[in-house]
Amino acid sequence: LVQRTLRKVFSDNSLIFDKSHFAGGLTNYNYIMEIHGKHYVIREPGLMTEKMLNRPAEAINNVIASGLGINSVCVFYDKDTGIKISEYIQNAQTFTAVGPGAPECLRAVAALLKSTHASPQPFPNVFDWESELLKYERLTQECHGQLFSDYPHLKESLFAFIRKNVPSLDLLPCHNDTVPENFLLDPKTHRPYLIDWEYSGMNDPAWDIAVYIGESRLSAHAIEEFFSDYYGSEGPSTKEVAKIKCFIMAQDLLWAIWALVRHYSGEDFLDYCYNRYNRFRRNLKVLESDPFSSISEMVRW
Repeated sequence: LVQRTLRKVFSDNSLIFDKSHFAGGLTNYNYIMEIHGKHYVIREPGLMTEKMLNRPAEAINNVIASGLGINSVCVFYDKDTGIKISEYIQNAQTFTAVGPGAPECLRAVAALLKSTHASPQPFPNVFDWESELLKYERLTQECHGQLFSDYPHLKESLFAFIRKNVPSLDLLPCHNDTVPENFLLDPKTHRPYLIDWEYSGMNDPAWDIAVYIGESRLSAHAIEEFFSDYYGSEGPSTKEVAKIKCFIMAQDLLWAIWALVRHYSGEDFLDYCYNRYNRFRRNLKVLESDPFSSISEMVRW
């Protein structure tokens, strides 16, 4: 299907989908390919993604993000298949490679997120993590898989904790998958980009902050610096800190069950699943007894 798409888009029936240069990805798989003298990133949709993602919303949000000047250039997008072709940023480095806790990365992430959250054009969809979790539960069952034995109890405990500590949400355009791999730095221009908008939607901005901290496992010092870059010298309010802590736990639970779906559909995601679930389990226990436990302690494996 990808090869047929490439031949149609570039009007060349001799093209062969070359998967030798893997460029990363968990939900989807990205490959760098040279076509007619120019390099592109070809996205091949991962298994089950047609049931897990809102492709029509991604198509719209991808355009909005490009209009904000923070997304890489998209050449082709198929909202039915999820195949995407983007211009390759020559020798671009992910923030994982640069170092997600480096001051220049923290400043760039804060700036890109502020631009996203301040978008004058809203996204047409809402990213509701509880609805996403229910979807992944259903897909796990469809794959004849099993959830963890303590899952129902821990899930309800998390819901109760969040209801108590996060009474309301501020819905703004969010990326919702702000892992350091989705931030790129152009080595020539030093311009940063935020790519891969498949989970984007209206959500609370603290979700994006929590993702970057949790996925990057930032140190206490880096977290303070990141907060200063995003929130200003006064830092986040007590309410925002509570949201971030709750969202780190929600994200670990959500992506653990997401990984179960991928595992039961035949992919190797079990270690990833255990890591996320065990961190969620530990943090819920700690925060239920000490809500003031530090964020930097939460993010360690």
